[in-house]
Amino acid sequence: MTKTFVSLNALALVGAGMAFAPAAFAQDNANLQDEQASESQRTSIAEATNTIVVTGTKTQNPEDVQDVPLAVTAFNSDSLEALKVRDVQSLSYSVPNVSLDQIGTSRGQANFSVRGLGINSSIPSIDPTVGVFVDGVYLGFNAGVVFDLFDLESVEILRGPQGILFGRNTTGGAVLINTGNPTDYFTGKFRAAVDGPFVDGGRGGANYTMSGVISGPLVEDKLLFKFGAHYNKDEGYFTNLFDNSNHGEAETKILRGALEGRFGDLTLTGKLDYFESDGDGPSAQNRGTFDRNSFDFAIDFPGLYDNEIWTGSLTAEWDIGPGRLTNIFGYRSYEAQTGGDIDALPAFIFHSDTDTDQEQYSNELRYAISTDNFDLTLGGFYFDQSIAYTEIRDLPPVTPATFYGGGRQDHEVIGLFAAGQFYLTDALSVIGGVRWSREEKDAAVTYVRPRLECSVVDGTCPTSGTNPFVPGENNGFADGNVWKNWSPKIGLQYEFGDSQVYAHWSRGYRSGGYNFRITNPAIFENVVVPATNGELGFDEEKVDNYEAGFKFQTADGSFTLNAAAYVTEIKNMQREVNQSSPTAGVSQFILNTADATIFGFEAEARAQLSDSLIFTANLGLIDDDYDEVRFDISGDGMIDEADEALRLPRVPEVTFGAGLLHEVLLHNGAIVSRINYQFRDEYAYTDNNFGFVQSSDNLDANITWETPIDGLAFSIYGKNLLDQVQVGGDTQLPFGTGAFSNGVNRPFDPSPAAGTFSPLSKGRQVGAEVTFEF
Repeated sequence: MTKTFVSLNALALVGAGMAFAPAAFAQDNANLQDEQASESQRTSIAEATNTIVVTGTKTQNPEDVQDVPLAVTAFNSDSLEALKVRDVQSLSYSVPNVSLDQIGTSRGQANFSVRGLGINSSIPSIDPTVGVFVDGVYLGFNAGVVFDLFDLESVEILRGPQGILFGRNTTGGAVLINTGNPTDYFTGKFRAAVDGPFVDGGRGGANYTMSGVISGPLVEDKLLFKFGAHYNKDEGYFTNLFDNSNHGEAETKILRGALEGRFGDLTLTGKLDYFESDGDGPSAQNRGTFDRNSFDFAIDFPGLYDNEIWTGSLTAEWDIGPGRLTNIFGYRSYEAQTGGDIDALPAFIFHSDTDTDQEQYSNELRYAISTDNFDLTLGGFYFDQSIAYTEIRDLPPVTPATFYGGGRQDHEVIGLFAAGQFYLTDALSVIGGVRWSREEKDAAVTYVRPRLECSVVDGTCPTSGTNPFVPGENNGFADGNVWKNWSPKIGLQYEFGDSQVYAHWSRGYRSGGYNFRITNPAIFENVVVPATNGELGFDEEKVDNYEAGFKFQTADGSFTLNAAAYVTEIKNMQREVNQSSPTAGVSQFILNTADATIFGFEAEARAQLSDSLIFTANLGLIDDDYDEVRFDISGDGMIDEADEALRLPRVPEVTFGAGLLHEVLLHNGAIVSRINYQFRDEYAYTDNNFGFVQSSDNLDANITWETPIDGLAFSIYGKNLLDQVQVGGDTQLPFGTGAFSNGVNRPFDPSPAAGTFSPLSKGRQVGAEVTFEF
């Protein structure tokens, strides 16, 4: 590996990660290995950032992001490495109107939101609004998504409903994660890093990471391989004031293998990934006790999580006739146990354990044709998933004190889709498509209530009969439902020079389903809430998105500006309504609460200020309003203007950021530096607006020395350098010591009287890293 290759990676990547949508600079590995190591042949920033490629349109060939009539941000392997991205959550600070956070209740549980469409719960039976696809395989639920990443080829973030090509339940957007493919030349990369709160005395310990990947041919031009391993040991970033111990400890191991066979026009690629991780439960702050602008917390139960995940895929690509036939088979198995101190206090008031098993199979078959006059993709999709979830609650203030319950669900999806772009002239084209889906769910739910010990995972929790601890109350229910829909898209694109304008309308659906965390059966069985209509589950959600945008680029590629304005109309909005409950700790309903409209604007720009300096910036604006409310989300006993005046959860009104990338060429080597700032406005976390997440200013920076030794580089980096307090949620509780309370709850109360469960994210981290490529 030449020094030119290392410099190109750092440069191309860093500019991408700064916050600008088309910030990914795709490189062709076959060309890179031909580059020479001499200083005269080093690639400048200008040359390194010319090509930006995405695969999310599923056309026959990858497309330049500037040509795609879609709001998309892409990162290639180099940009991800330069940004020091170690999990998907890090990309929240590079893209407008996007929050790729963890829920915090259970480590690795995604809580993604795009353009204000997201969820705020760890209930495994609710479908995500933002679909996550790994190597083309859809992950059926949010658990095990925000974990360590390594050896990535690219990440693409598509904003807005993606119901045509990526199926239902992607009403907010899609995140495409593509792991590295085997190479036809021998190469390897090894990395070691350490970071932590080294400049912040009184916090926890260090975080150590090691990873390595080797790849190359087994049989020249016929059979290729790749093998990678990753190990992370986190000593715990936080200090638990209950006993002054480190908290947030974790140990993660990943093994990944891939084989690729080339048989003329047919290519087969198989990948297998084993993931194992265990450690502490949530580092949760009770904000009725501690200042929300601090990292202080004290819990008597450190909690736990223990995950094991197998993921596999087999992709076949066959150039046949005028197009390419692609088949992607996917498999995933997920097992996890968790424990958490939900009261977030140094006293035993509310602790909870969970046990989750998930298994899924999927297969997508598509045929894509690209000609001078049109692009057309036709395909079908099958998905089958089973989930079993047990929840245990220990509530000493309540008698009886131990609750058991949860649910089991079988979930099947069948879909047919067609998408295309037809050129009416050299400049004007029609874009459109449609998808038909049939989605079926069969569930058996046991209410999370006082009862004898049982396990849904083991099949010992009852779903019929009555509960002996609660006279007259049923144990649970079994039910099923089917949803069928057509998801259309239609629009226009007009291209001029190296730029374009586009407009389209698209529709997406999030299917109905069942709540595995029912602590108040009367909501369903006695129809005390009109929003349920007496149904045991909740109905589907429909999203219509109207979007217009433009992408401008100068002829030499030195300046780009992409912008989009959109209106999103949500009907039968599915919400996980969080309310404190003195009898169950927290009560979470999944209901169709309202209709709402979201107006938004986003822009991303990149400017090459010189051969060695690049500037990037982004801006996102959102305005949200309820149109009609069907549930008392304010909690005042009435459905009226007070409910409609509330903010939608997970919708920050403003996000913006800016960054700089600079390279200094040395006599033999280079120094590449980057700095990136991103602001995210405050937003309500709960529907009643009593819980919210405060605004944050995130500042990241790093500097890399590419040494005279080919492939060897040293970096120092900092994350969240302004030491901003950020949390995965803000769930209101019925208990708390109230040291910082004013005694009265109100919207955006900084110190709610009864307290909240607020899992903390890491503050300032500084670290050093060494990498070696050959």
